[in-house]
Amino acid sequence: MIAKIEQDHSRFKQIVRGRIKKELKKYITHTELIGKKGKNLVTIPVPRIELPRFRFDSRQTGGVGQGDGDEGTVLGPGDVEQGSGHAGDSPGQHLLEVEITLDELAQILGEELELPNVEPRGKKNIIIEKEKYTGISRTGPESLRHFKRTYKEALKRQIASGTYNYQDPIIVPIREDKRYRSWKLSDLPESNAVIIYMMDVSGSMGPEQKEIVRLESFWIDTWLRSQYNHIELRYIVHDAAAKEVDYETFFHIREGGGTKISSAYRLCHQMITEQFVPQDWNIYLFHFSDGDNWDGGDTAECNGILEKDLLPKVNLFCYGQVKSAYGSGDFLYGLQEHFPEEPRILTSKINSKEEIYDSIKTFLGKGR
Repeated sequence: MIAKIEQDHSRFKQIVRGRIKKELKKYITHTELIGKKGKNLVTIPVPRIELPRFRFDSRQTGGVGQGDGDEGTVLGPGDVEQGSGHAGDSPGQHLLEVEITLDELAQILGEELELPNVEPRGKKNIIIEKEKYTGISRTGPESLRHFKRTYKEALKRQIASGTYNYQDPIIVPIREDKRYRSWKLSDLPESNAVIIYMMDVSGSMGPEQKEIVRLESFWIDTWLRSQYNHIELRYIVHDAAAKEVDYETFFHIREGGGTKISSAYRLCHQMITEQFVPQDWNIYLFHFSDGDNWDGGDTAECNGILEKDLLPKVNLFCYGQVKSAYGSGDFLYGLQEHFPEEPRILTSKINSKEEIYDSIKTFLGKGR
């Protein structure tokens, strides 16, 4: 019975997984998915899956094929008066909320977008200590007692002493028979990554643009967390000046004024220099803006900071240009013109939520 239940549960999970994979492009644009995110789980609404079965009408009335009928009798439901206002007794379409781990969600995302696994850059210099069981000892805590070895020692002792009775094979270990698992601490390199998000919060970036950034960053986080042992997240907002903020502030702050993108890049460089040594960290930068930048030569200054200070230290720099009714979009063209073939710089235009899917594939599809 248990095996059958496990079989059914496994089949149900495969059905749900297939449905999520099929509808992934739709789920990527769902804001409520992020709202239902736990520490390691997300809740996804899927159409209820029901097994077909016969339903019997509780009213004991005749139907088609029961009793005599007159010529011309309507076999269908006939005309129903509209707008009667009475409560219905028919089932509607139901949604079933299914919990899925972030690792499973990342796997589905990787399969559907055909994302390659990330290849960490540089050395893995973050060291952690890990316990590894390497042998057997005569002493140790009872929680680590090796039952098979203990049994064998007791059996050998009883046979050697002549106290073993094959007709009544009771083996009773004594203190000298007990054996315990022993371990040693080993140093293991651990891959770590930091994601630094930068976003333009000037007057031209409204709630719709920030919502696109919020959705895309959720899926980027989900994928990169599946590739690294540890992820640090940092957030920078800027208009004409830049500052570091927390997650909630990043997605809800609204400021006015002009835009000076170089302020964010300088702060990002300072953050990396002070907190994240490139030899120890895999560094990912994601910048989102509507492309409207101060026209006093700031785009050229941004290109200089990227070329000299940021690109030598990072795995990837991704720029997503979110469409805005007030943004010129010129920054993207300046970036592409200055770095026509730089593999560490990836750019995308995100005109609506529906284009988040393609933007994620552009940013993560190189496996850097």
